[in-house]
Amino acid sequence: MKVKVAETAGFCFGVQRAIDKVYELIGKSEKPIFTLGPIIHNEEVVEDLASKGVQVISEKDIDAPSEKLRSGIVVIRSHGVGKPIYDKLKEKGISYVDVTCPFVLKIHRIVEKESLAGNHVIIIGDKDHPEVQGICGWCQGPCTVIRNEEEAEAFVPPADQKICIVSQTTFNYNKFKDLVEILRKKRYDNNVLNILNILNTICNATEERQKEAKNIAGEVDTMLVVGGRHSSNTQKLFEICKKECGNTYYIQTPVDLDSEMFQCSSYVGITAGASTPKKIIEEVQEHVRIKF
Repeated sequence: MKVKVAETAGFCFGVQRAIDKVYELIGKSEKPIFTLGPIIHNEEVVEDLASKGVQVISEKDIDAPSEKLRSGIVVIRSHGVGKPIYDKLKEKGISYVDVTCPFVLKIHRIVEKESLAGNHVIIIGDKDHPEVQGICGWCQGPCTVIRNEEEAEAFVPPADQKICIVSQTTFNYNKFKDLVEILRKKRYDNNVLNILNILNTICNATEERQKEAKNIAGEVDTMLVVGGRHSSNTQKLFEICKKECGNTYYIQTPVDLDSEMFQCSSYVGITAGASTPKKIIEEVQEHVRIKF
């Protein structure tokens, strides 16, 4: 079986940086360590950290912190959080380490500035994703999250307000362009929508990963997309690959592989989301080569 693994598969810079920091804290700090939400959307990594004493907490835990939490360290993950969370951590006297991805921090600064200037912020992304929720938390005025064409068509902006558009860092680049085009063509009270700024804030690593995945999927007989079920960027990769290769499968570990995936297949492509450890990608690759 011929196998091609995407060079961009696996941890991105932001995720690697966040995980390295948590393991560094485990090694040098005697204080209890907490992550505000799972550090990444990968069960194996989260379970390994749990075995080393790292606990996952939610915003509710900060509202009424235990003594253990007050004496510990909270890690803000790469997805980032809204300004109210930082304010609450300081108010409660809880120590924290911020490993928000620099690309996400850039968006926080943009939306804060634009909203303070009185502009309406549109975020192209998934409103349920923690990164988008964090971005909303830096808007000092009205903001709208748009995920699909229906929501873009239905958007009615407030009168006399300029628009600034940003994107979730892991959003599908082609979908971003399509949604922006819909917004460009919209009219409100017979006037063209007053768009001040369109900022493609999809990170470079995401764009490169999506382009490479699309190219590989167009070459192979079977395409495997490896990542956690709750990983937004992995889901986007699966959508992209599925359009190019009908025989595309979304798996988490080698356990999910079976022979039916490779019937009449001689060339297999593998890519993986930004929260997938290199070890799992290598195991999937080895399993495909040896078993099938």
